[in-house]
Amino acid sequence: MTFKPLGKRVLLERIEEATTTATGIIIPDNAKEKPLSGIVRAISPKVEEKGLVKLGDKVVFGKYAGTELTLDGKVYLVMNLDDILGVL
Repeated sequence: MTFKPLGKRVLLERIEEATTTATGIIIPDNAKEKPLSGIVRAISPKVEEKGLVKLGDKVVFGKYAGTELTLDGKVYLVMNLDDILGVL
């Protein structure tokens, strides 16, 4: 399924973080926080026109930013361009 964001929105795939610490301690699922970074998978024409974010960019966003969306069994985030804090 293809998804094309409208307005000034982007579609992001969250980057999952490691499940163990540097010392080898395993972090249980209920103690993990949701990642605050992701990879841009789709952008709207307005965002493409501005050229601030491109497909494949790794970005950082706010903790409560975006709306979760499930496509083909994968969870994505749809958010406004203004909610993206920066590109890594």
